[in-house]
Amino acid sequence: MSRYRGPRLKIIRRLGELPGLTRKTPKLKTDYVGESTPNKKVSQYCIRLEEKQKLRFHYGLTEQQLLKYVRIARRAKGSTGQVLLQSLEMRPDNIIFRLGMAPTIPGARQLVNHKHILVNNRAINVPSYRCKPKDIITTRDRLESRARITKNYKISQTYRIPNHLTFHSLQNVGLVNKIVDRESIDLNINELLVVEYYSRKA
Repeated sequence: MSRYRGPRLKIIRRLGELPGLTRKTPKLKTDYVGESTPNKKVSQYCIRLEEKQKLRFHYGLTEQQLLKYVRIARRAKGSTGQVLLQSLEMRPDNIIFRLGMAPTIPGARQLVNHKHILVNNRAINVPSYRCKPKDIITTRDRLESRARITKNYKISQTYRIPNHLTFHSLQNVGLVNKIVDRESIDLNINELLVVEYYSRKA
């Protein structure tokens, strides 16, 4: 299954707020008088599937990529769900988004793919690269790169930068302080249900 490239607001209406996918919010539908919504019974499989879809669309992953991350998390020490989220949060495209250098994760991935981003003064173009504590995130010394990051930061500066990251806006320099903890991930997702969904596949 390829990466989703369709209308993003359609996903937000179905799954709820996913800041990594889009900053837009859908218009609320007005309730009509006399209209009632039937009580629909939702299966456990459907609940797990929805949580998996939230995770996949927020981080912009294909089905195979997410399955690969789940398998890696299962082999690691600690809680599988927490390790899974930490692995996804330490991707450079997500870190750039969290620093406010891009308005969304797809936008951050484009910066990485076009080699606008340096990690420890080395250009990277692989969004799945795993960042580590003490890594320094900067932009290439090009006018185009700096102008794009400055513009994005002005749009995103109202959002709080999590405590595992630091950003110096004047120099366009970000720092990974530590591995992210679960409390810093402001995402309404039950990662344990995602692990349960993949229990037969991973």
